Amino acid sequence: MDLRKLKTLIDLVSESNVSELEITEAEGKIRIVKGGGAMVQHFVPAGQPMTQAAPTAVTEVPVAAVVAPAETGHTVKSPMVGTFYRSATPGAKSFVEIGDAVKEGETLCIIEAMKILNEIESDKTGTVRRILADNGQAVEYGQPLFIIE
Repeated sequence: MDLRKLKTLIDLVSESNVSELEITEAEGKIRIVKGGGAMVQHFVPAGQPMTQAAPTAVTEVPVAAVVAPAETGHTVKSPMVGTFYRSATPGAKSFVEIGDAVKEGETLCIIEAMKILNEIESDKTGTVRRILADNGQAVEYGQPLFIIE
């Protein structure tokens, strides 16, 4: 399925009262289900039945990740569910900015979980190429936060 068409369908589902959309085309079926801040997509190639019991056919990703190009470099992922903060206190200087050199063990951000502030450290020495979460944003376990090269 064409990537632009897929993005358009996701946007339509996101902005409407529709909670689920299923489309069948020659190359296969796509099913988009609106959830709490995420889209669940099922893609089954043509000739195979769509079932709920096919775990390899289910991918849960944030809407933006569906159309994002593949990242290169090392990805630092969130080790927990919580709120992402780039600095120790509101208005303070961020721990890191894009282009900063970081060492393994250096603090990159804070994730607040259950009123506890957890410092997230770099697990690789390199340069921060991308910051993938916004300050104050809720993050999920395993969600990419930084790209380090």
